[in-house]
Amino acid sequence: MTGKSLSQRIGELGRRLAVEAHAAWLAARDPRVPMLARLLAVAVAAYALSPIDLIPDFIPLLGWLDDLLIVPLGLWAVRRLIPDTLWAELHAAAEAASTRPSSRAGMAFILLLWAGLLYLFYWAVRTSPMH
Repeated sequence: MTGKSLSQRIGELGRRLAVEAHAAWLAARDPRVPMLARLLAVAVAAYALSPIDLIPDFIPLLGWLDDLLIVPLGLWAVRRLIPDTLWAELHAAAEAASTRPSSRAGMAFILLLWAGLLYLFYWAVRTSPMH
């Protein structure tokens, strides 16, 4: 049997959606993009990253269905509102960014920084005279 396995196809779809979402985020910050497309791009990115969903994720199947429909449809609408040449430029920038290596040391530094700040907050609350 030729072709790709289901897991490979799902992985490619996820990568394509990540590049599209990054291109939409770049579009939201680009002043050449029409205002309606910029607002929609921000809304789609906020919904995709928000922990609050229309249908909670703990509801089997339905919880994921809204993410599988709303985000791609929102990205499609953003794409339709942006001129083709500008979208090609934004998409190329997002594609190039996806091939750059990520820094695990940078991620570890940020996580340690947040952990330190949370510890300082905890310590300040525990040692306050009001406690």
